Amino acid sequence: MVTYFVVQSFKVTPKGAITSGEVVEVQSVEHALRLAEKLAASSAGVIAFSRTGDPSTGEFEDAVILYANGAVPALEAELAMAC
Repeated sequence: MVTYFVVQSFKVTPKGAITSGEVVEVQSVEHALRLAEKLAASSAGVIAFSRTGDPSTGEFEDAVILYANGAVPALEAELAMAC
């Protein structure tokens, strides 16, 4: 089993749509949190999450959200479905 830590930022297009920005894989929870907080200052939104699983089989557990700030389209869609 391996755990991946990922930080995904989002930006606003000139037409006002939210689109994905930079995606960065980091080495630890602490690094993910520091980077997410830094990107939050200059992004429309940012999310940091981890996923644990077996790359050889492709089986992974659900993502664990470590940090979210601003406009995060995946979370907004998930929250809308939960209502």
